[in-house]
Amino acid sequence: GEDSDLALQFLPVTDSRQLEKKPGCRKKLWIGVGLLFSAAAVALLTGLLVWHFHRDTLVSKKDKFNGLTGGGDLVTVDGVHVGVLSEFSFIYLVLLMFTSRQNIFLFLLPVRKSFNIHVRKDGVVQSPGFPDFSYPPNVYLQWRLRADPAHRVRLDFDTLILEEDCQQDFIKIYDSLVPIEQQLVCALLRQCGYPHDSLSFLSSGNVMLLTLVTSEEKNFPGFRASYSQIPSCGGTLTGDKGSFSSPFFPSNYPPQTMCVWKIEVSPPLSSTMVTSRSNVMTIKFNSDSSYVDQGFFAEYEAFVPTNPCPGRFQCLNNLCINQTLHCDGWSDCGDGSDEDNCQCEAPQMKCKNDRCKPKFWECDGFDDCGDNTDEENCVKCKPGEFSCRNRRCISEKLRCNGKDDCSDGSDESQCEKSLVLRRCSEFTFRCRDGRCISKLNPDCDGEDDCEDGSDEDNCQCGTRPYRSSRIVGGQVSREGEWPWQVSLHIKGMGHTCGASVLSNRWLLTAAHCVQDSGPNKYSHAGQWEAFLGLHVQSRNNEWTVRRNVRRIIVHHGYNHLNYDNDIALMELDANVTLNQNIWPICLPSPSYDFPAGCKAWITGWGATKEGGQTASVLQKAEVRIVNSTVCKNLMSDDVTDRMLCAGVLKGGVDACQGDSGGPLSVTSPSGRVFLAGVVSWGDGCARRNKPGVYTRTTKYRGWIREQSGV
Repeated sequence: GEDSDLALQFLPVTDSRQLEKKPGCRKKLWIGVGLLFSAAAVALLTGLLVWHFHRDTLVSKKDKFNGLTGGGDLVTVDGVHVGVLSEFSFIYLVLLMFTSRQNIFLFLLPVRKSFNIHVRKDGVVQSPGFPDFSYPPNVYLQWRLRADPAHRVRLDFDTLILEEDCQQDFIKIYDSLVPIEQQLVCALLRQCGYPHDSLSFLSSGNVMLLTLVTSEEKNFPGFRASYSQIPSCGGTLTGDKGSFSSPFFPSNYPPQTMCVWKIEVSPPLSSTMVTSRSNVMTIKFNSDSSYVDQGFFAEYEAFVPTNPCPGRFQCLNNLCINQTLHCDGWSDCGDGSDEDNCQCEAPQMKCKNDRCKPKFWECDGFDDCGDNTDEENCVKCKPGEFSCRNRRCISEKLRCNGKDDCSDGSDESQCEKSLVLRRCSEFTFRCRDGRCISKLNPDCDGEDDCEDGSDEDNCQCGTRPYRSSRIVGGQVSREGEWPWQVSLHIKGMGHTCGASVLSNRWLLTAAHCVQDSGPNKYSHAGQWEAFLGLHVQSRNNEWTVRRNVRRIIVHHGYNHLNYDNDIALMELDANVTLNQNIWPICLPSPSYDFPAGCKAWITGWGATKEGGQTASVLQKAEVRIVNSTVCKNLMSDDVTDRMLCAGVLKGGVDACQGDSGGPLSVTSPSGRVFLAGVVSWGDGCARRNKPGVYTRTTKYRGWIREQSGV
């Protein structure tokens, strides 16, 4: 998996006129009506505070009052305590009263309030009412954060749920204590709705300003962020080997920063990547006040000038790599010099550009040589012909002519109009009425391709419900980024396997996770508990739900010797409430195509290296679907048609122990996430030319529906 996904952001300044929200086309009407009724509104406030509610009206609102209490006066209505009155609860109280008396209206002016915070000690800021209630309407709030001298302010959001329209509700973060946006020294963020990047921020100096502006409509849960102070960068590095990086790499470095590192190694040694004539080197890093990025990570090492890479291969760019990587078919140097002038071995082929590549890459549909040598002289369709999915060849002119010339619909699968076919095949989508259509992957793409609309049935899946307000944060994967990810625990033993959410009751995992092993009765449902909405192991929060497992259904064809049919269902003992942190992943139809080369994601809390310890924070890693023929060659024909291979053949990225049962997910062009596979087995973890093997979920769509109704 990836080691970190946390990015500190600093964005350029924007127009100061956008500091507060504009009321839009109703602005003049609001001003006029406000002036007309302002006197009446003020007079009504006093009367309304003593207005007698009927008890049944009060009870329906009581929980709302309690969630909005703060410092202030005790409030009772009809003798019932409803909380402590603050300026925010006062606004809600008045609004609720007017709601219960629909023929009365009140126009509220924005509430302004500022908070001064010294961040010497770590702490938390959050919007009023969070997390139980939505933030109040019509407020402009400021939090002024100040760190000690020679320190910076760090602000990390773990939750942000705001309205998508930036003219309505938004936050801003300034690199100063006042919202003067014209100043070039200000690093500014304006954030609303769906955050596409990480929400962790660092000031260039020792101050930061956070503001929240809300409108009168569509209020959301709001935000919570932790603050802390951290020292500046730079310093002296000693020792003959080490590393350094730009501040907070791979998070974004702060603006207006200068870091100076002095490297001093033992004489008469020098540095490696950039050579130095002495044993001392100074590196300076500067960032300006505008755009920022991830920065850099560098390693330094001392060496004897006469032998710069002892026992290793020296690249033309002075990088030293392991000798085993020389002439292995991969560019490990970065400049290709480790693959130049190679003598190809028996299991390799020689490209016209003199590169050596594995023979099993010949005729796999991809240009692995870089000059297409490996795809020449292959048995395939002639120029001007179209290759059908059933391996037939037809004239290219017959594509998208409204006829099924391939006999499997593939020549009409990516055309503007889907074709209703006379014959169905394994490559075509079958509608509920039994007819098949030629369109490739019509499942839940937002268009009714079947006449009965069945291709758009059961599509409440694969998206993050608060699309305008995803929960974000965390260091590896972001909290709420994978709401279908489940952690399966054996009671008393902790995390054991992963699983995917299929509905509010059903999970999908691997059959080998629930096989008895000696005294461990993994097949017994009572041994398991499922954690949904979990991000960090042993750190539950308000989004985490724990459920016991009621029953386990293992596929009847599971083979424990070769892991064929490695799939199982789990039914929870009680339904869960689906929300932005717990949401089903989409199940693909039997004809859904996940082509070789397409991007996929693996997620889980498994070991971060072969033989290593399981991760505490949910990991994610991007891989690619591997050609089935290539995979069978790589894995010694142990791969069946009910398995799917994915990985990075260069090595270094893979699922591992503890990831079993978790999802291999692919995002469709429509933005929905589909479950392509279930983590099953592999030859070690992240080894070169050894992809991970997954249970191919398209082969089990009918079985899942029969067993669970999903």
